[in-house]
Amino acid sequence: MSRGDIRLFVAGTVATALSGVTAFVAAGPVVPFVVSAVALAILASIVGRSVDRLGDRFGPGATGVVQSALGNLPELFFAIFALRAGLIGVVQGALVGSILANVLLVLGLAFVVGGVRHGTQRFATDDARNVALLLLLAVAILAVPGISAHLHVAVARHEAALSTIASVVLLGVFVLSVPAALKSKQVSPTAEIDGPQWPIPLVLGALLASSVAAAFVSDWFVTALTPALSTLHMSQAFAGLVVVAIAGNAVENVVGVQLAAKNKPDYALSVILQSPVQIALALMPVLVLVSPLLGGTRLTLVLPPLLLVVMISSAVITAVVVFDGESTWLEGSCLIGLYAVIAAAFWWG
Repeated sequence: MSRGDIRLFVAGTVATALSGVTAFVAAGPVVPFVVSAVALAILASIVGRSVDRLGDRFGPGATGVVQSALGNLPELFFAIFALRAGLIGVVQGALVGSILANVLLVLGLAFVVGGVRHGTQRFATDDARNVALLLLLAVAILAVPGISAHLHVAVARHEAALSTIASVVLLGVFVLSVPAALKSKQVSPTAEIDGPQWPIPLVLGALLASSVAAAFVSDWFVTALTPALSTLHMSQAFAGLVVVAIAGNAVENVVGVQLAAKNKPDYALSVILQSPVQIALALMPVLVLVSPLLGGTRLTLVLPPLLLVVMISSAVITAVVVFDGESTWLEGSCLIGLYAVIAAAFWWG
């Protein structure tokens, strides 16, 4: 285990403990919110690091599948607790925000850092196009229930049923993509970040401990959310779109930019774009299907109009940007600028 791994574990332990303390001690409305958000980000990093340290022990394809399944656990826990608390706006914002944070903010930062350090970077167009098109198609399916509802067509009266159908289709596409991933010969992109393999017991123990901690921190975070929003005059949509989304995608935020800085644009794109694809194909459909069983607010795919517009437009822009197989710092700056304007638009709701 490297010194960086040890520091991350210590930081996760301390942050989780502080989150628990601030949840049960009078610390004001803002401190528990901030501490829990930081703890959630660190725990998300530990989950990602634990899978990364498997290396190619189970084969690169299988490692990628495991990473896909476990990488979004902190966001899943948060969404479950938030739905039980009736915070539907935060959950919708967090799910869409996770997509936007990767395809606009993180991809933009990777383009800027890589472009400034190495000039125009080139990557394999076939792989990039496939991932971008899969994201675009998944977003198109996600958008159909919302568009139908806002156009007041006949199916709008059956939004729950249509959301269920769309979720089943998306999960079917995800399942169909697994065999191809298992056969993949490509090394896991995050394996390009230096670090030794871990023994299997250590990996399993780290995953179990970080997952359990993430469940507790998610509960404390949701409890702290409402008073913090009131104090900070922040909307539910902004909290989900920006705060929760960035905290839950800490791994991609750091690793993707690091890979671009190392002049490994192919790996950077794989890390950054795989996460939103997994969210669209797996995480959102799973939450739609299990939400009726949680005893809180039922989640459907009928998103507010502005969320729909920014989700669709971001997927289209991502496809356009990666289709030429090149990235520049100017493209990255434009992506970051678009993310900033979208975030500002949701500050008030």
